[in-house]
Amino acid sequence: MNQHSRSIDHKAHLLRKIMSQEQDYDPTHQMLLRPLHTPGYHTTLTSDAYPVVHPTHPSLLYAVGLLNTESPAYVQRACDIIRRVLALQDRDPSRDTYGIWPWFFEEPLTQMAPPDWNWADFCGKELVLAALLHGHRLAEDLREEIRQGVCCACDAIMIRDMGPHYTNISIMGAFVTLIAGELYARQDFTEYAIQRLEKLKQYTERLRTFQEFNSPHYSVIAVIELSKIYTYSMSPRAKEIANDLLDIGWRMVAEHYHPATQQWAGPHSRNYSTLLTKKIKSFLQIATEHRLSFFSDVELEYDTEWYGIGCRCPEVYLNLFITEEKKVLEQPYYRNEDTGFVKWAKTRITPRYTIGLFKNEIMWNQTRGLVAYFENHGAATYLQMRCLHDGYDYCSGVLSVAEEAGHLILGVRFLTNGGDTHPGLDRIEGCIDASDFRLRMEIGGCLDGVSMQTEGASAEVVINGLPLRLDNIFAAFDEQLDSNMKEQRCWNWEVTKLEQCIGLDFVIYAGERSTIDFHALDRAAFLFTLAIGELVDSLPEISIIEEDGHVTARAAAAPWNRLPHELSIAVKPNDIHPV
Repeated sequence: MNQHSRSIDHKAHLLRKIMSQEQDYDPTHQMLLRPLHTPGYHTTLTSDAYPVVHPTHPSLLYAVGLLNTESPAYVQRACDIIRRVLALQDRDPSRDTYGIWPWFFEEPLTQMAPPDWNWADFCGKELVLAALLHGHRLAEDLREEIRQGVCCACDAIMIRDMGPHYTNISIMGAFVTLIAGELYARQDFTEYAIQRLEKLKQYTERLRTFQEFNSPHYSVIAVIELSKIYTYSMSPRAKEIANDLLDIGWRMVAEHYHPATQQWAGPHSRNYSTLLTKKIKSFLQIATEHRLSFFSDVELEYDTEWYGIGCRCPEVYLNLFITEEKKVLEQPYYRNEDTGFVKWAKTRITPRYTIGLFKNEIMWNQTRGLVAYFENHGAATYLQMRCLHDGYDYCSGVLSVAEEAGHLILGVRFLTNGGDTHPGLDRIEGCIDASDFRLRMEIGGCLDGVSMQTEGASAEVVINGLPLRLDNIFAAFDEQLDSNMKEQRCWNWEVTKLEQCIGLDFVIYAGERSTIDFHALDRAAFLFTLAIGELVDSLPEISIIEEDGHVTARAAAAPWNRLPHELSIAVKPNDIHPV
């Protein structure tokens, strides 16, 4: 055994986690009581009106954790929780919410905007595990209630029939239907689950990566759910597929870990925190058997869902977590076989920093299309590019990036029929109302040893002695929002100091609330360059060409890069085209 590895006492971690949740349990409602936390869509609840709520899935997860302790004292509480949450499921087949649950006890499905159909998968997986692992400890009537609830959830999953592009839900739905089919002798569920896994395997192996590419949050979920299939299913084929997909997932995780900053290098297709959370760090520490030592055993943030699933990084990939070497990872993460359209991701890893980019992607709040991490006196400083509509990430901004040897050309253009806060839930239909609209190069994490200065369209940043230079090289936003904008704009960087980060802001509009009509804009595009390290002192000559509805920035060959590189983006906002 490696000198850094040691066995994990999962039962001790489970008991410690269960005891830490004692204060969250509300015996009156027989559910957990937690502060309201949402991503900004699906729910209509606000923290002002509902500072605390009773969440459905976390309560079921807690119930399964209680049962996993095997303590007789916890059985009744677990049963009470399961009964209470089961009662919130829609069991009416005539409604489109059939088989799913609301997020919160306080908000029925009819109030959500819209309901989250993923909750058939999330809640269903906890219920089927409770029945599989602890059915013998439950009353007969509760076992029957769980069976009915699980079968309704399976119906909802099969009716929705989510495809393999939605990685974590594709896996999760397969797990629920597979285990339910095996547990309740429902061949229709089992056959559906195997077919769903076969589709996911075929889809994933085309590019040898997940559609939810390099997502810290959802890659962990994918690994957990695949581990459950491998551990709990009786199907040899399901186990084989799960094992093959686990290999793909773990390789992606290990390749993108950056030892110097102890961060998960970008780009990230979906993420909720630019810096790794304590929970994800704890997962990596446990899965690598303490080769990564973020915390002591007591400090680890253990998730009860990890108990009993045998989740461990394959030996062949463990050294990738501790090996410091320069490397460039470049791969497609999406390809449309009919149109030939391909999306590319690129990651550059060096001992002092790592930078990850998507070559062309929307600027959703979950997407990290340009994210860098810098070693800063034993801590991590991050840099992330964002497009903000009244302070929230704007989905209809599109970031394009070309990179060579640490020199980047960045382009931002705009869509006319994309989303505002979410890619699909709130389409803008060409216009938005805004009092503030800006691009931000956000710098966060460890801010000690970080300095910056701006001069017009240029900004210089130093992170632990490593210089960065950011220049605006093209700016066009033609619509006249007010009389003050009829005059020639001076595009400058501004420094905005926030509570936990600093924004280098490129303000497009700030003032009275006005309508921005993207259909009316003939020219709305921005180009920037970003240089890192010694390249700051040897910047290449940049030429700008605007023709045929596109603007192109071309960097001349330089001593550090013998070949020129360029980026071209559309100047006029346009519709999303099928990809």
